[in-house]
Amino acid sequence: MAWRSRPVIYEIFTHVWLHELSERYQQPVTLGNVPAQEWDALRALCVDAVWLMGVWERSPEGIAVSNANAAQRQEFRRALPDFQTSDNIGSAYCVRAYTVDAQLGGADGLARARVELAARGLKLLLDFVPNHVAPDHAWVTEHPEYFVRGAVEDLTRAPQEFIERGAQIIANGRDPYFAPWRDVVQLNAFDSGLRAAALATVQSIAAQCDGVRCDMAMLLLNEIFARTWGARAGAVPETEYWRELIPAVKAQFPDFLFLAEAYWDLEFELMQRGFDYCYDKRLYDRLVRENAESVRGHLLGGLDYQDRLVRFIENHDEPRAAATFAPMQERAAAVIMATLPGAKLLYDGQLEGRKIKLPVFFRRRAPEAHDYELDMFYRALLKTVHADLFHAGEWRMCAVQGWSDNTSNQNLLAWSWRHAERRMLIVVNYSNRRSQGMVQALWDDLNGRVWRLADALNGDVFLRDGAQMNQAGLFVDLDAWRFHFLEFE
Repeated sequence: MAWRSRPVIYEIFTHVWLHELSERYQQPVTLGNVPAQEWDALRALCVDAVWLMGVWERSPEGIAVSNANAAQRQEFRRALPDFQTSDNIGSAYCVRAYTVDAQLGGADGLARARVELAARGLKLLLDFVPNHVAPDHAWVTEHPEYFVRGAVEDLTRAPQEFIERGAQIIANGRDPYFAPWRDVVQLNAFDSGLRAAALATVQSIAAQCDGVRCDMAMLLLNEIFARTWGARAGAVPETEYWRELIPAVKAQFPDFLFLAEAYWDLEFELMQRGFDYCYDKRLYDRLVRENAESVRGHLLGGLDYQDRLVRFIENHDEPRAAATFAPMQERAAAVIMATLPGAKLLYDGQLEGRKIKLPVFFRRRAPEAHDYELDMFYRALLKTVHADLFHAGEWRMCAVQGWSDNTSNQNLLAWSWRHAERRMLIVVNYSNRRSQGMVQALWDDLNGRVWRLADALNGDVFLRDGAQMNQAGLFVDLDAWRFHFLEFE
């Protein structure tokens, strides 16, 4: 069954979630025996898909590497003051084998979870890590040709960049801008055997879920990979890695969804290579560090591009939203994220206002205060944007005009949605000062009627003349970080 357009995806840290459920129910809980009310609670969030992050078998060798790293141990203790080495179960992105971890219930448990989600109309998303695997992955000994390799002198010259496995010297995984990741080894995206093995891996994943989030997907682009590894990678193939893999998987699983973790403004290129959606890190950075004008400029791209971006204000790689934004700014950023075209991504703990960023190595997390007011806000927002209006409707940016003596309109972001008889206007003051403006270019059929504008989130109601709105626009006056969520009736 096809995915809903512009899906809302909820990311769960699987090991931590099941650990907390086990404590709550005072019995071992795996994916195979999650109580029905917990699946019902996910459905009640009004999301379209659940991403069970980190279900694959992790690496004992990777655990040893990270526990020996002083900087990582400090990070672990910042996130979990009573950290014990047993809390480190290995990075979710140091995959030893693409089999579901037995602690989580194995393949049968995952299959049961998929059935429970599907019964509630929810899709299942899992991980694929194309760039690297754990140093104790079977391929290291069975297929060393799948990896970027070095020589003995490389191990002597750069012992923090290579490892020795039998007669082989293999590079640690990396991207071109940072030091290598010592707990993983680098796959060679240019090797034809590796490409065939990766395809078989994703086909096996696709038989167990409805889509994959592909870790650091841009690293596998020919240009990026060649720049990172040079002659070590060998000749550049005629075809792109993703051009080979994605169509082949979709030939067998037509509705399978590919989501790319993407950076460096390579989103469009990855879309051209077959990805359905790509991370919108640029929007996140602008919401965190820039202003409304910057956000507006980002949204001027074509709708065909906007519709294939994944909007978020936190995920497991970014700091927690509640620790990044002031309380009212987070709400404003969340409204922007949730009401744009494209997919949306929320992370377990975001609704409750958690502030501690959790390393992807952990099986548990520290207790934190639950922000019930923020929780209520997110639930109301998700319920509102669950409507077909925001998934099948027409989205359009709206200009906001000001006056020669009042340019605060530049702080206001506005767009409209329309589907069948429903229409909605979203206006956000993305600034720390009160701002006014005239929202333009609503709809051309407002004349001859008085319209009731009802705010879907706070209950405010306004009556406005259609002809006046067509001619002059809709006057908006919003305090800092406030927003309107106006349904026109």
